[in-house]
Amino acid sequence: MSNVNVRRLVENIRSGTNIYTPLVELVVNGIQAIDAKGIPNGLVQIEVLRNGQADVLDRLEDVDGFVVKDNGIGFTKSNRDAFDTLYTEQKIADGGKGFGRFTCLKYFDRVKVSSTFAEGDTFRERSFRMGLDKDIIVDEKEGLSQAQATGATVEISGIKSVRVPDKKLETISRVVVERLLPYFVDKERACPRVVIRDANKPSDTVSLNDYLGKENSQIVEMKVDDGTFSLSANEDEKTFQVRVFKFFAPRTAKSKVSLVAHRREVTDNPLESYIPEFAEEFFEPGPDQDLAKGRNFVIKAYVFGDYLNDNVSLERGEFRFQTDTDLLNGISQNDIEQKASEIVQSVVGAEIAARKRRKEVRISEYVTNDAPWHRILAKEVDFSALPMRPSNQDIELHLQKKKYEKEVVTRTQVTALLNSENPDELGEKISQLIESISDSSKNDLIHYVSMRKCVLDLFSKSLEIGADGKHKSEGEVHDVIMPRKKDSEELNYDAHNLWILDERLNFTSYVSSDKPLKSAKGDRTDITIYNRRVAYRGDNESSNPITIFEFKKPQRDDFADPSSKEDPVQQIIRYVNQIREGKFKTPTGRDILVNDTTPFYGYVVCDLTKKVKDWLQKEKNFTPMPDGLGWFNWSGNISLYMEVLSWTKLLRDAEMRNKIFFNKLGID
Repeated sequence: MSNVNVRRLVENIRSGTNIYTPLVELVVNGIQAIDAKGIPNGLVQIEVLRNGQADVLDRLEDVDGFVVKDNGIGFTKSNRDAFDTLYTEQKIADGGKGFGRFTCLKYFDRVKVSSTFAEGDTFRERSFRMGLDKDIIVDEKEGLSQAQATGATVEISGIKSVRVPDKKLETISRVVVERLLPYFVDKERACPRVVIRDANKPSDTVSLNDYLGKENSQIVEMKVDDGTFSLSANEDEKTFQVRVFKFFAPRTAKSKVSLVAHRREVTDNPLESYIPEFAEEFFEPGPDQDLAKGRNFVIKAYVFGDYLNDNVSLERGEFRFQTDTDLLNGISQNDIEQKASEIVQSVVGAEIAARKRRKEVRISEYVTNDAPWHRILAKEVDFSALPMRPSNQDIELHLQKKKYEKEVVTRTQVTALLNSENPDELGEKISQLIESISDSSKNDLIHYVSMRKCVLDLFSKSLEIGADGKHKSEGEVHDVIMPRKKDSEELNYDAHNLWILDERLNFTSYVSSDKPLKSAKGDRTDITIYNRRVAYRGDNESSNPITIFEFKKPQRDDFADPSSKEDPVQQIIRYVNQIREGKFKTPTGRDILVNDTTPFYGYVVCDLTKKVKDWLQKEKNFTPMPDGLGWFNWSGNISLYMEVLSWTKLLRDAEMRNKIFFNKLGID
């Protein structure tokens, strides 16, 4: 008669168990019962119970539970009393926690036990259920048996809300084999035969032992030259052993490292978490290197050790030490798995090395072709943590992270040096820091120049005739230089390409692009530039120059017609006069301070057709530039210097200014 709050105990099971945990517990109990009996022909049989409507695709009902039978010693009085005792120590020598049976009630409504056991020269039978109230054993019956052999049958059924994720017998078999592989490969104790069948098709039986040790077996152990490693736990060395297996026809494409306690798999994690090159399956050709007869496989490493046996949780779903750094115990799960993964890598070293070389080539191609500004940094960065087949984004994010980390270190060193009271440190360390800062600056400069090349290529393309035989609109060309209807209050500092027009405009404080001068319906310039952010400075100087641009669609020249209302020269003059008259205000509503000598610069960018040239010479009194690709004029009465430039000149001059930089980078 027990007195345990079984329901509360089951509800409090939180450790990393899953739907297969109770099945594994029952199979292990069967193996232990056979060991206790000491017979050579031990047999554990698993039956899969199903319920519900068959699936349309695989024609299989959902799994509702399992029946596990063994021909072991049976539920003797001693075994029965141990079952009825919470945290029984009966199997402690074999790693028993006296708790595993309660995981059955976590996932299944019903747990039924029936058993035949020997008592002296007679056979007796015992049956009972697991209770969910105060008693662990309920509805118990015992009496003489007509059977002539001992054994036990345990049924778990009435699956709860968590479904068995697998339906096919082969898939379920594979999971159980992986969880119990340490039993099957134990060299000191032979594992009894374990078979599994569908309760509805008892003739279809799968032997789990046949997964290993036979020709074309699905699981094959790999030779490990040195499978032992040690880690320090509070100045005490703990030793671990690693055994490595190939799993052919993998159910999943993940190679894993599993930590084992008392011959049972407790945790498994992808090897790619430690060595990304394990992300994909491996391939083994057939006899005589016949690729057609080859097989795919994944690798699974099993780690054994007393440290694992001593620290497994009650439910065998996790360990009592930490996953990451463990200051208390000294050894973490990650420490163990990392060491084990290095041993596994040595077993398949040639293939892993080849995969790493392919990754290095991939990274090198990205840096060379797409991100030459990272050339210096890339030589210093460790890429081993990147995925096996990294994307451009993976590589760039990794480099940016390392760049930031390096900059943080440099800033910290500079701060420490500036705060140092030891003058002798200066001469020795300054040169080192300057070199570090210089490398970072070189990377940024290379990036910036490379982006300029891309922008100029795009700008050149925007000036070409499209597939429809037409030129891009002036707005589309405008957007390459600076997005329309924006100002520098709405854009990041480097979100424009004003350097195409004039390098000095990179340092402009306020820019208004295609926005009204004074109201939503007012006149608007294509680009208006104030060289200082006068609206936000105490020295709102009237001497600060103002620059205005007007763009016209490539090959458009109707603005030179006598009847045109879009005369860009007159538009710029009108904008200048409006600003001088105080009709334009800053974004915060303050007046722009100008006087009679405030300099204005006006630029019109268009294609210089014959009509435009005649118009500039005969009607606007402009003077041609020496290269013939531009015209200029000075209106002294309003302090306005104006140029009319061709799109060709704008592109050519920008390319010429940057050509030396492109040449130095080898991207011209």
